[in-house]
Amino acid sequence: MTFSRLAPFIQEYIYHHNWTELRPVQLAACQVIFDTDAHLLVAAATAAGKTEAAFLPVLTLLHEKPTNTIGALYIGPIKALINDQFERLNDLLKSANLPVYHWHGDVAQSRKNKLLKNPQGILQITPESLESLLINKHNDLRRLFGDLRFVIIDEIHAFMGSERGCQIICQLQRLANLTQTQPRRIGLSATLGDYSMAEEWLRSGTDKPVITPQITAGKRQIKLAVEHFYLDNEVDEFEATAYEKYVFNLSKSRKCLIFANNRTQTESVIASLRRIATEQALPDIYHVHHGSISASLRQAAENAMREPNNPAVTAATLTLELGIDIGHLERVIQLESPLSVASFLQRLGRSGRRGEAADMRFVCAENQPLAEAPLPEQIPWQLLQCIAIIQLYLEERWIEPIKPVQYPLSLLYHQTMSILAATGKITPTALAKQIFNLPPFAAISPEDFKLLLRYLIDIDHIQQTEQGKLIIGLAGEKIVGKFQFYAVFADNQEYAVKQGSTEIGSIAMPPPVGNQFALAGRTWEVIEVDFKKKIILVKQVAGKATIYWRGGSANIHTRVLQRMRQILLEDVEYSYLQNNAYKRLQKVRQIVQKAGLDKHNILQLEKGKCCIFPWMGTVAYRTLERLLNSFCRESLEINSIGGVNPYYLTIKLGKDKFKDLQKELISLCEQRITAEDLVSSAEAPELQKYDQFIPHSLLSKAFARDYLDIVELKQQILRW
Repeated sequence: MTFSRLAPFIQEYIYHHNWTELRPVQLAACQVIFDTDAHLLVAAATAAGKTEAAFLPVLTLLHEKPTNTIGALYIGPIKALINDQFERLNDLLKSANLPVYHWHGDVAQSRKNKLLKNPQGILQITPESLESLLINKHNDLRRLFGDLRFVIIDEIHAFMGSERGCQIICQLQRLANLTQTQPRRIGLSATLGDYSMAEEWLRSGTDKPVITPQITAGKRQIKLAVEHFYLDNEVDEFEATAYEKYVFNLSKSRKCLIFANNRTQTESVIASLRRIATEQALPDIYHVHHGSISASLRQAAENAMREPNNPAVTAATLTLELGIDIGHLERVIQLESPLSVASFLQRLGRSGRRGEAADMRFVCAENQPLAEAPLPEQIPWQLLQCIAIIQLYLEERWIEPIKPVQYPLSLLYHQTMSILAATGKITPTALAKQIFNLPPFAAISPEDFKLLLRYLIDIDHIQQTEQGKLIIGLAGEKIVGKFQFYAVFADNQEYAVKQGSTEIGSIAMPPPVGNQFALAGRTWEVIEVDFKKKIILVKQVAGKATIYWRGGSANIHTRVLQRMRQILLEDVEYSYLQNNAYKRLQKVRQIVQKAGLDKHNILQLEKGKCCIFPWMGTVAYRTLERLLNSFCRESLEINSIGGVNPYYLTIKLGKDKFKDLQKELISLCEQRITAEDLVSSAEAPELQKYDQFIPHSLLSKAFARDYLDIVELKQQILRW
C-alpha cells in the first residue's frame, strides 16, 4: 500500500487536506522512486498532481535517511513558479524536520546565508542562480551538495531544445564532477509529444535509465469556441469595437486569464476592457502580467487571481503559461492563435481544475482584406492556425517534438568563461577536458574549441599566463563581472518606469517628455527621463495610448501548416466554430478553390509576380527562402522575395519565368546541396546572447546546423 509507505508527516497532511486517494501519477511516481534507482519522467496533464508526485516519495526518503548537505535540488524556469512551489512545500513540511529554501534574485540575502551556513533539506532555484553558485561558491560546492540525492526539473518542455536547457545539463554535470555523486533526476511536464527525446535529455551524462510511467488519464471535459472579427479601421477610438465588446462579455464578472502572443496585445486588451468597465460603472478587476511589469504588480495580479469568489481578469504572455497555481480559473481566452499545440495545452490546462470542464475561447481578428487584395492576404492565417492546432490535438493527441541544439556556441563561450571564473586559472588541456565532459558539446570538435580559445585570447576575453595557464582577460572581466552573465538568454536593458517611488515596469525606448504610452494596462505621460540611470518618471492620465515591444517569435512546426492546408481543402464543419468564424472559413474555402490552391503550391498573382504556398514550418520555410536566394536569383531573374514566414512567399520573377520555377526547385532538390551551401562565407548571424564573441566561421556552421533544414525542405518540395 503506497500510502503507508509515505512519511508520517505526509500521511497527516493528506488526512488534514481531506484527500480521498492518491492520484494515478502519484502512485506511479512513488513506485519508481521507492522500488528502483532509475531517473523518473512524470508526463501528465496540467493539474494531475505532478509536483506532489515528485515530492511525496523524495521527501519520504530524505526524512527516513537525512542527508548531511542539501538533499534535493528543484530547478524551475521562472521565479514566480519557484515562489508558488515554495509556499506549497512549506505547507507540506510544517511538521517535518526538513527545511526548504528558495534562491533567486528577489530572495533576501539573510535567507541565503542561513542555507550557506547549514546546507540541508530542499533548495529551489533558477538556472541563473545555480550558475552564480557554481562560480561564486566554487570552493563550497562539496559542502553544499556532497550528499545531493535528487534533482527535480520542473516544466522540462520549457528547457529542452534551448540553450537554457543545455545550461542546466552542463550545471548538473559540473556538480557531479566536483562532488563525485550522481543524484537521481526527476523531470516534470504536461506537454511532451515524444517521450524518448525527453528521456534522452533528462539522462544526459548519466548511466541510469529513465522510467516514464504510462498514466491513463481520465477523460477531460473541454469547452472550446473560436470566433473571428474584422477590425474596423474607421471606428471612433472612444467607441468600443465589436471585437473588444465580445472579449469583455466573455470575461465579464469572471475569473479569467487572457493570453496574447506579445506584450503589446496584453496592454491594449486590458486598456480596452478597463475603459468599457468604466463606461458601465463596473469595478476595475483588470491586470497585466508580463516580463516588463514590476514584480509587485505581477504579484498583485497573481494574488487577485488566487482570491476565491472574486472576479479578476489578467492578460498575460508566456509568464502565466507555466504551472503557477492561480486557483480556480473559470475561463481562458486566447487572442489570435498560439504558436504550438504544446502552448495550447499549457494554456488550456490553466482552467478546468477541481474536476470541472476546461474552458478556452479563441478570438481571431484581422483587417478586412480589400476585394482586389492578392490571394495570400485574403487568407485568415491566424484562424486557420487555431483550427489546425485544436484538430491536431483532438484527432491525434499530437504535440511538437523538441529538437536538441547541436551547436550551442553562445553557451560554449558562457561555460568556458564560467569554468575560468570559478577556478581562477586552469591549463588549456584541463579546460578542454572539462568542456568535452559536458553533454551539450558532443558535436563540437577539438579544432572548433581551439579556434574559439585562440579568438578569445585575441579579443582579450582570456589571457595566457607565463606558466601557460588560462585566466580571464580584462575584456572578459567586464562581461563575467556583471550579474547578467549568469543568464544565457539575452537581457534587454530596458528603462524603468516609475510613478513617484512606485515601479510600474519597464520599456525598451523612452518616449519624449510630454508623450503618452501604455503600461500595466494604464496610460502614462512622461514627466522626465534620466538617461544615465535609465529611469522614466511618469504620471497617470486618462485615455488610450500604445506601447510596442519587439514580439518574440518561435518556430511553427510543419505538421501545423499541413493541417492548415487540409482545413482549407476539406469540407468539414468544426463544432466549436462560432458564427463569424464559420462564415469566414466558408468564404476562404471558396476563394482558394477558385484560385486552384487545391492543385498547386505556386500560383501566379499579377504580371511577373507569383506566390509560393510551401505548407512547411518556420525552419524549412527559412531554408526555402535561402535556396531561392542562393541558386535561383539569376536563372529565374528574381527581382524581389517577400512574404510572411511560414505562410507564403511572394516572388517577382523575370518575364516568362513563372513556368520554370517549380521545375527549378525540384531539380535543385535532386542535387547534393547542403545547408552549408546556403550560408555565405561573409555571413555570421548573431542570434544568441554571446554570439558576438564567437569566430564567424563557427557561427556560419552553427546557423546551417541549427537554423536550416535542407533534408525536410527537399522532402516537402518533392511531394509538390
